[in-house]
Amino acid sequence: MNIDVTKFNKCKILVVGDLMVDEYLWGDVDRISPEAPVQVVSVKNENYTLGGSGNVVNNLVELGAKVSVVGITGTDRHGDLLLKKLNELGADTTSVIQEPDRPTTRKTRIIAANQHVLRIDRETKREISAKTFELLTEFIEEKVSSTDLVLISDYGKGLITKSLLLKLIESAEKHNKITIADPKGLDFSKYSGVSLLTPNRKEAALAAGTEISDESSLIESGNKILDTVSIDNLLITCGKHGMILFERDKEPYKISAKARQVYDVSGAGDTVLAVIGLALASGASLKDSAAIANTAAGIVVGKVGTATVSSKELVSALTPYSDYTIFKQKTLSELEVLTKELKKNGKKIVLTNGCFDLLHA
Repeated sequence: MNIDVTKFNKCKILVVGDLMVDEYLWGDVDRISPEAPVQVVSVKNENYTLGGSGNVVNNLVELGAKVSVVGITGTDRHGDLLLKKLNELGADTTSVIQEPDRPTTRKTRIIAANQHVLRIDRETKREISAKTFELLTEFIEEKVSSTDLVLISDYGKGLITKSLLLKLIESAEKHNKITIADPKGLDFSKYSGVSLLTPNRKEAALAAGTEISDESSLIESGNKILDTVSIDNLLITCGKHGMILFERDKEPYKISAKARQVYDVSGAGDTVLAVIGLALASGASLKDSAAIANTAAGIVVGKVGTATVSSKELVSALTPYSDYTIFKQKTLSELEVLTKELKKNGKKIVLTNGCFDLLHA
């Protein structure tokens, strides 16, 4: 794999997609409600992170990229919070529109004893208005010319319409820019013309109208998508089974995943989109870019919550015999999950001081 991660901080990336706020409520369960046979969660802590295309931005900034954002939020406090967090990252938010009649998409996850108990979604999937469409197309035309690559993060919340995609792809082609889309929905034809499409296995099966049960049916589904959608490149992500890259008129290219402990798959697709975009923008080949994105995804699923990957972690993971070094630093919550998983697998947990006297003995 021939990729220089240090080149990532020279990349200018435009992210167009559905912005969200991820809210986490952390607590304990110690009783059943007297009102109904349900658990009562006593909330001890809460925090907010960027979700949806905001998490793509977070991953890009973590790796040093300069990012411009095109999207919409509500005028509510969560919309203000979302903009504040994007601005704190140093992202350009001048092309983010706040609509007074649209709630900011918010996903609330309730977690007790490190178990995901419930998720509550507050959102609308209504398509953008004609006025918003006109403003966004103006923003896109202005931003595309000065960017290295365009990432499209579609969560089906009404921003990424066929009309907006058409304008975006036309602008990117005019300025000779690569476009990569993480798709949503059954109809992939609306993404016709993008440089690369990155669905996961489930999304690919639904779009192809097939059942994926093994590698053969996966390849069949990928080829069917290439045959029916006007794209030349398709990357299907398959979780612990890695990825398969389809390039028109070439044999499918399988990328195996390294065996790692998986604690949370939240946002893994966002990391794939961000990293493959940065790798391509820095001059890497499509195969190498997919391979490093696969490595990055393997890192983030080993973390709790919507997470990012750092340049240091990527470099370490790409260095031979370094699998144990990238996971040294853990938060208390991550340690709780990790020790529980290790004990379940019959492993012994040893506590020692900074001098490692037990190991010296």
